[in-house]
Amino acid sequence: MPTTTWNRHHILSLADFTTTEYDTVLQTAASFQEVLSRRTKKVPTLQGQVVANLFFESSTRTRSSFELAAKRLSADTLNFAAATSSMTKGETILDTAKTYLAMGTDIMVVRHREAGVPNAIAAEMDRLGVKVSVLNAGDGQHEHPSQALLDLFTICTLIDPASPRLELLKGKKIAIVGDILHSRVARSNIWSLIASGAEVHLAAPPTLLPKLFAEYISEEAQVKSYSSTSQLFLHWQLEPALQDADFVMTLRLQKERMTAHLLPSLREYHHLFGITRTKLQLCKPNVKVLHPGPVNRGVEISSELMDDPEFSLIQSQVTSGIAVRMALLYLLGSGKT
Repeated sequence: MPTTTWNRHHILSLADFTTTEYDTVLQTAASFQEVLSRRTKKVPTLQGQVVANLFFESSTRTRSSFELAAKRLSADTLNFAAATSSMTKGETILDTAKTYLAMGTDIMVVRHREAGVPNAIAAEMDRLGVKVSVLNAGDGQHEHPSQALLDLFTICTLIDPASPRLELLKGKKIAIVGDILHSRVARSNIWSLIASGAEVHLAAPPTLLPKLFAEYISEEAQVKSYSSTSQLFLHWQLEPALQDADFVMTLRLQKERMTAHLLPSLREYHHLFGITRTKLQLCKPNVKVLHPGPVNRGVEISSELMDDPEFSLIQSQVTSGIAVRMALLYLLGSGKT
């Protein structure tokens, strides 16, 4: 494992991640990727610790990979489901978190449909003076740090399997296409990709990519004293975003978060912004496509392209997710007594 000291107690956002922190995550994940290739895939790193997966919102990939990651590290796991919990009887989110604290939880992995819930739980743990770490597994339209980190790991290991690191993406053109307005994945990916020195091109209909989005990112960057947003470009047509792109990230249309009629039809959206083999001809010859899932086949991406190993990294993202989430749990848990 990397010997770099890890000082971050919670992982709630990538907006203030440093280059060293990115590289530490990437290198640690690479180590665990090697562990996962062995016959015996379990290590005793977090033995005796308790990881609670507090998923107030439905999930398949994120929840399953966090649970498996914790088990691969030999941690005990507790899995929370809102529908069958005391929240149906009126218990608050913070009281639920304190219940898991009383059970001896060391790390809380929190997912919620409302932005800010992981931060609120982390603030409560800090107020109580306990050593519990909180990891944001996706909150509303805010961020999804672990998804962006596994996307980063997937790309960097493709470029250099032996030594994935942030600088590998410097100067690369990466297009993010789809429902950017509602996407927490897009926000986290923007922070990590800007930090890497990549050119980030956002493409979507104006209803899903308002000018205010760029202003929001710029303001956040100034507040955080973060990297310049001079590498961030907005497009309301797909072609300029795809032109000579090295990687294309396509995003799910999040209809459950849309409060207005933002698209004429799914068919028209696919015609204008859906990713197909034909449209990829605008990109670099060795372009690769990513999608955080779940995928609406035939809407954001053609079914044929999604299943094509020559272009698609979608299954690799799922596999990378386990190693990256092992790395995050390890980094948060290794300093606990």
